[in-house]
Amino acid sequence: MKIAVIGAGLMGRAAMYDLARTDGVKQVGLFDVDAELARQVAGKYGNERVTTGRLDAADVDAATEILREYDAALSCVTYKYNPGLTRAAIDAHCSFADLGGNHDVVRTQMELDDEARRADVVVIPDCGLAPGMVSILVADGVARFDSVSSIKIRVGGLPQVPRPPLNYQVVFSAEGLINEYWEPCTVLENGKKKQVNPMTGLELLEFDGVGKLEAFYTSGGASTLPDTYAGQVDFLDYKTIRYPGHCQLFRPMLEIGLGSPQPLRVGDVTVAPREIFKAVLDKNLNFREPDMVLARLTIEGEKDDRTRAVIYEIVDRQDSRSGLTAMMRTTAFPAAIVTWMAAAGHISVRGCQPQEIAVNPSMFITQLRKRGINLQIKE
Repeated sequence: MKIAVIGAGLMGRAAMYDLARTDGVKQVGLFDVDAELARQVAGKYGNERVTTGRLDAADVDAATEILREYDAALSCVTYKYNPGLTRAAIDAHCSFADLGGNHDVVRTQMELDDEARRADVVVIPDCGLAPGMVSILVADGVARFDSVSSIKIRVGGLPQVPRPPLNYQVVFSAEGLINEYWEPCTVLENGKKKQVNPMTGLELLEFDGVGKLEAFYTSGGASTLPDTYAGQVDFLDYKTIRYPGHCQLFRPMLEIGLGSPQPLRVGDVTVAPREIFKAVLDKNLNFREPDMVLARLTIEGEKDDRTRAVIYEIVDRQDSRSGLTAMMRTTAFPAAIVTWMAAAGHISVRGCQPQEIAVNPSMFITQLRKRGINLQIKE
């Protein structure tokens, strides 16, 4: 099979690295608006299965022509390009997945469900870590119960050694971080969807070998789960994990408007505060020090007339041999697995589908573990 990866940034190179070493994949095409970057990335992280080329992700016609040659494609560019790339994939009769990150964009993609069905392809948005892998683990957990009362999802990417004052380093993109901390969050309460403010609901938690941490509401991580399980599950929420004190320090900066996308006049220049804030974070929180990813999903419900719980837990640390960070591994590898499953015919549904419905959790978990991601399931 042939799989295209669009975008040669951190996540694109990790996805290409994985797919180029996956059974059954004969060719991985790595495409970027900077063709030389794609070539360099392929030379460092790829192998003889990888080819490269230039693609402007905004050029839907060019994307359509390229994707005609592939069985499936994975978008690793920013979410604003995903509606156009989804259209290109459908027109090219190529299955498609992306890293997502914006629920409005996902809704736009879901509106193409009928067209994707007619093209005999599957489109699965919002793959990756969270949104992404956690949705498939939730589906696995729900299937273990007769009825589910509560789903609590806690995920975070952190430096292995915290550095004051924020005890954080940028591990994916400052734009994505601001978006998570700024946009409203969707939870389920009494089986109904409800909006809560980001950076609220602060709680303390602890991981063995890591220590004490905190978690608070952020947007996007639950993806389509509140829609899928509304009316079926009483309570569902998603919180981001950080070192203690991070929320108290970061939240005031957003409360005074540093995350606002609304342009502000400063002297002779008009600029959105968010753009300045993003540049400051990228410059001052990009330490490139070893990172780790933590995940804990706690699902409670009834099975055979007994109340019980199942806990999914991951502690993943940067891989010094491959040079891939923990965030690259736990984001790009799950997305690559879903794309491979689509290309290999392991996903039978067609149309635009959330992954908690489309993806076989058992096969997905097996593939995760083959990649050295240490998922522990405690019942």
